[in-house]
Amino acid sequence: MSDIPLGVLDLVPIASGSTAADALRNSIDLAQQTERFGYARYWFAEHHLNPGVAGTSPAVVLALTASATSTIRLGSGAVQLGHRTALSTVEEFGLIDALHPGRFDLGLGRSGGRPSGQPPEHPPTTTPVVDGRAPNGLLIPPRFSFERLLGSPRIALQRKLLLLPGAESQDYADQIDDILALLAGTYRSAEGVEAHAVPGEGADVELWILGSSGGQSAEAAGARGLRFAANYHVSPATVLEAVDGYRAFFQPSDVLDKPYVSVSADVVVAEDDATARELATGYAPWVRSIRTAEGAIEFPTPEQARAFAWSDEDRDLVRDRVDTQFVGSPERVADRLAQLQEATGADELLITTVTHDHVDRVRSYELLAKEWSRR
Repeated sequence: MSDIPLGVLDLVPIASGSTAADALRNSIDLAQQTERFGYARYWFAEHHLNPGVAGTSPAVVLALTASATSTIRLGSGAVQLGHRTALSTVEEFGLIDALHPGRFDLGLGRSGGRPSGQPPEHPPTTTPVVDGRAPNGLLIPPRFSFERLLGSPRIALQRKLLLLPGAESQDYADQIDDILALLAGTYRSAEGVEAHAVPGEGADVELWILGSSGGQSAEAAGARGLRFAANYHVSPATVLEAVDGYRAFFQPSDVLDKPYVSVSADVVVAEDDATARELATGYAPWVRSIRTAEGAIEFPTPEQARAFAWSDEDRDLVRDRVDTQFVGSPERVADRLAQLQEATGADELLITTVTHDHVDRVRSYELLAKEWSRR
């Protein structure tokens, strides 16, 4: 499988008993280490008002990381366009590209703002799912409803704090078109006035659209012939719908002549299955804190996680994420990643790993890279 590149998706998690500064230093170190291990990309997510996540500004962390690395591609996974403008996004990435040209991926997502209108019609998945399994056995769990999360007071407060008073998010597809025009130097207002983003115009960035379903994000990426990243680790129930929708919408462009897909997965690797399961113990309460809209907690130690009192509602809340986390020895996890790649037809895989101790996280990426490269 070494012909399928592996990348890294990093939320800059804060472990219990540590600080945001510790998390940032650990992420920069992990980027340096994964560059050495042969990973192709290193992406930073954007999250706000989460006590256990320090990745609030991908562009800032990317600038810091670019100065500490030399070859690995760096990117956002993703910039949340719901509270941003096309110009601010292009200017930020133009700034860092000016000093580190040709190394950045500009991943765009809709999170952070309200959906504009009704989602577009899209074809159902063309990949049959029987008894919760894709044809090759990949687990496709029941669909999770994000209504509780998106309708929470914390998300409403996040929107209030991120947007200027009275501001409304621009239509997502229109934002993407504006970004493409600003990067290409072809932007014109409705009145015919030119705008040139300097720095930004002509920046050598690779544009990606991130999505968890076959809806607006998949259509926006496919119709414009852009690269698409689907989230098995966020919404495993809809990953096949997402990649099938993107491919159904795809139109060749100056960027791509055929669809190009990356798929993410939650992974913990150790020398043996038992050790990996121990390292992954904190994952369930961490996911619960996100799914309840409380905000991600600091990632707990295995001992702290075992002390958590679980209700049946709690278990139902995290079951799809826990059941689709790939945990075990290098051989076991590589087998499951190969299954994910086969089921989705992914051109790349994006690996996200969180453990309490930084050394275990680095070791997980190292063991996986070694096993993947030998296949």
